[in-house]
Amino acid sequence: MSSLPDTFDPYDDATQPAMNIEHYAETWVRVPKQPLFRRPVTLTEITGPTRLAAKLRPGDNDLAHPYPDKPRAMGQLITVSGRVQDEDGRPVRGTVIELWHANCNGRYIHPMDANNPNPLDPHFVGSGRVTTDDEGRYEFLTIKPGAYPYPNHPTRWWRPPHIHMSIFGDGFMSRLVTQMFFPGDPLNDVDLILQSVPDPAARARMVARQIPMAEMPVLNVMGFEHDIVVRGHRQTPFGQ
Repeated sequence: MSSLPDTFDPYDDATQPAMNIEHYAETWVRVPKQPLFRRPVTLTEITGPTRLAAKLRPGDNDLAHPYPDKPRAMGQLITVSGRVQDEDGRPVRGTVIELWHANCNGRYIHPMDANNPNPLDPHFVGSGRVTTDDEGRYEFLTIKPGAYPYPNHPTRWWRPPHIHMSIFGDGFMSRLVTQMFFPGDPLNDVDLILQSVPDPAARARMVARQIPMAEMPVLNVMGFEHDIVVRGHRQTPFGQ
């Protein structure tokens, strides 16, 4: 029997973001300065902890109406849905997906964003979590995030609207963290993170597809479809 690393084709570095991005200071402090030390992967790292869905309590798929007795979050209502699959198109069932993003004003609910002058939204929770079904599908209801300026850039580089996504495997050591971008946004073409992926086809895998409005069951909700490939040469690029 072949070992797990031989089961899937390795990804090409050209399909992934640069480790260090000029004018994006966080990438320079998050990347190790010394060569990585490889240690044997034991059964604990490969298989545990098991049953993450039970431990992480999925079910928070509505970021727009978190409080039934209060108004919904401000901004354009959207759905974000898709499939998680491997490079052969097989569904990844029961995997935990976490999602977080800025509110419609471009501000995160996080102490690190406390200096952002844009207002918070008391009716927006900012994050959610679900598990994929038997077909590998997931869906969130949320609001479209706003763009915001990156503060440490001399020309006030703006980040386009985007959504952070985390997809867990069988344990905490198996995880893909990526970002989803919205189609047609002019800031996509100048975003340092998205444009750090050299391969155009790989960059396209980070951009969602808008569902035609005629196919949406509710008039005031826009839909975006974003499939995620977790292994192999067609893997969705990771993100910061």
